[in-house]
Amino acid sequence: MVDVLLMHALLEAVPEKSALLVVGDVDQLPSVGPGQVLADVIASGSIPVVRLSEVFRQAAKSQIIVNAHGINQGVMPDLRKPKTESDFYFVAADDPETAVARIVELMKTRIPHRFRLDPIRDVQVLCPMNRGGVGARSLNIELQAALNPAGEHKVERFGWTFAPDYKVMQIENDYDKEVYNGDVGYVTGVEPDGGELTAIFDGRSVTYGFGELDTLVPAYAATIHKSQGSEYPAVVIPVVTQHYPMLQRNLLYLVSPAANDWSFWSVSARLSRSPSAVYRGAGGGRSFVSG
Repeated sequence: MVDVLLMHALLEAVPEKSALLVVGDVDQLPSVGPGQVLADVIASGSIPVVRLSEVFRQAAKSQIIVNAHGINQGVMPDLRKPKTESDFYFVAADDPETAVARIVELMKTRIPHRFRLDPIRDVQVLCPMNRGGVGARSLNIELQAALNPAGEHKVERFGWTFAPDYKVMQIENDYDKEVYNGDVGYVTGVEPDGGELTAIFDGRSVTYGFGELDTLVPAYAATIHKSQGSEYPAVVIPVVTQHYPMLQRNLLYLVSPAANDWSFWSVSARLSRSPSAVYRGAGGGRSFVSG
């Protein structure tokens, strides 16, 4: 999403006789920077606006798309077991501890066996929050141990362990290395004697000194905010009561279509019974929900 400063710079650069077509989704999260440019421009009533709302036949076959539109309208997704092959699955969990176990089981066993997906490269866990037992930080520890335990060649820095084949995310822009906030890569080597770690990002090798590893974190699980604009073959989404402060409609609407093929949602029993507990406000894959 474009913030006020970037939109100001854009409008300053556009010639006066040019036409500007703005395309966006007003129902998604606002920009990280100041302002809600698209929402405010629409609300002003000063420019023509066209809103696309029809779900066409091909997209209507996808429960990911159907449920995303339902969430946007404040309608609880259909969490019943699908009678036929589906791209949207609900996995019940009565408490956070059960949710963690179900998510690990999904990632380690059920999704790879049923859908032939690589749990590290093809599946992304997306969490409403970083904190808590079902937050991204705790789940990264659990998933790293379950999917990719460290061998002899490893380094421990800044509260994390890094080893070959680990999935990592850059959390700061580094213009010298040409890796940017939110970029996901994979560790290819750890050299304790040289004090260096190498990782590959989008086919390009990047070297880090051990003292620079505070810019990397494990990326088996990430927050929904960090993933904004990204797509994955499959996503697993925990929605539990300890995430309540973040469970607003636009957050769940944002994450719903992040999956290209499958979406798995793990939802706590309380939230699955009470749509109002989830939709506190309105602020092409498979998606799995776990709660």
